[in-house]
Amino acid sequence: MRWVRRSLWDVVPRDHRQSDAALRRRQVVTVAVVVVGAIVLGFSLRIEAGNPLFYPATLVLAAVWAVGAFASGPLHLGRISGGGRPGRLVRPVLAPILLGLGLAALFVVGGLVVREIPWLEQQVRSVTEIADQGSLPILLVVTAVNGVAEELFFRGAAYAALPRHPVLWTSVAYVLATLATGNVMLAFAAILLGVVVGLERRASGGVLAPILTHCAWSLSMLVALPLLFG
Repeated sequence: MRWVRRSLWDVVPRDHRQSDAALRRRQVVTVAVVVVGAIVLGFSLRIEAGNPLFYPATLVLAAVWAVGAFASGPLHLGRISGGGRPGRLVRPVLAPILLGLGLAALFVVGGLVVREIPWLEQQVRSVTEIADQGSLPILLVVTAVNGVAEELFFRGAAYAALPRHPVLWTSVAYVLATLATGNVMLAFAAILLGVVVGLERRASGGVLAPILTHCAWSLSMLVALPLLFG
């Protein structure tokens, strides 16, 4: 399991230092984007899944996260230890995808337990109703776009704007944003996902690993949950 340690724990050397002015600018932009994102999120939550405005509103929110992330300052893809030759660094691709699929498998197993608890089952069914009412190909694209945008912002801009304990605070911020949906199961998922992608960001120094893990997990759950709770 050395690849897991390299993906989540072994911090690779890099020079991503920011000047005080650049850090302040990133912090100001990040706070402004959080405010705008909260407004758009509040609007989108009032739209039912079957409403034609659901997809545009979701994509607008993704655009807010993505544009805000790039406007805050430089973002990095990141690298992890490639193993083998000492000092060899590679782009994280396969390992993050495997971690995302592993998380999805864990949630599927947990779903077997959740099905026996009526209140929690209803929380999950409120999510699967979106897949039932919408076009699956469109939902796959929207889910992937949102996964990329959220990681660009939370593990890109927000992470870099926090000089101390960024894994903790970006995870908390992500959970709070998810809690706005009023769905306890989504918030619980955000805790586990947020910690994993936060550790990936800390280890690799970039957003590529968090993006791939998030997308692998969310796309897998989009397909698996309706089958599990159908």
